Amino acid sequence: MARIIKKEVLAEGIKRIEVLAPDIAKKAMPGQFVVLRIDEKGERIPLTIAEKSSEKGTISLIFQEVGKTTKKLGALGEGEGILNLAGPLGKPSEIKRYGTVVVIGGGVGTAVVYPVADALKKAGNKIVSILGARSKNFLILEEELKEISDEFFLTTDDGSLGEKGFVSDVLKRLIGRKEKIDLVITAGPLVMMKVITQITKPEHLRTRVSLNPIMVDGTGMCGSCRVRIGNESKFVCVDGPEFDGDEVDFDILIARSKLFSAQEQLVLNRKL
Repeated sequence: MARIIKKEVLAEGIKRIEVLAPDIAKKAMPGQFVVLRIDEKGERIPLTIAEKSSEKGTISLIFQEVGKTTKKLGALGEGEGILNLAGPLGKPSEIKRYGTVVVIGGGVGTAVVYPVADALKKAGNKIVSILGARSKNFLILEEELKEISDEFFLTTDDGSLGEKGFVSDVLKRLIGRKEKIDLVITAGPLVMMKVITQITKPEHLRTRVSLNPIMVDGTGMCGSCRVRIGNESKFVCVDGPEFDGDEVDFDILIARSKLFSAQEQLVLNRKL
């Protein structure tokens, strides 16, 4: 049983919990995730490790309440426990000195790119961050990301905060400045990441995408996160979750992400 020692609301429907998990906190690397199960009858869901503290033996998980399990998780309070917590899982992000790294976070995907951006900053990279959301009500980690960024851009679809528009608009502008960009890292909605790669590929900009949204079981056993990478089939949870964006077949991936939509809605309509 992993105990929740702190809980906070970050944005509309988005929460952060700090969980006591000393073994995971000791080994976790940027880009990795955990799989949790709330109770005996609960499903397994993967969540990215947003932060960790080896000293306190804790990890922080950020999630959006969209399905039955995330809503149940959001209903738990400080002092309550999560039945099973396994991790760290997945391959860690490659952290080294690249030069200038453009970090793009969309919605709750910001929780995925933030620990990677923080590690890359500590490795001596220049960090240019682009943070986007539907509206100001769904923005998370704005101050945290701004603190580690050499340049920071904020967009909302409705213009309620920052620049009205999309993260892709800012990326196009940055590319237009003709300054050297050594790496682009992005996480967020699949459609957003597809658009980002469509922009960077003609420019020959190395782009890493985090395909967390497609994961289900998190251990490679269910096969639901199978994705076409170049000429090979890969499993996001064990071969990723980060991949070269140029090689991802986003059309197949987006179609696969809707595989369980009907079942998810059916379960969600039942009582928690």
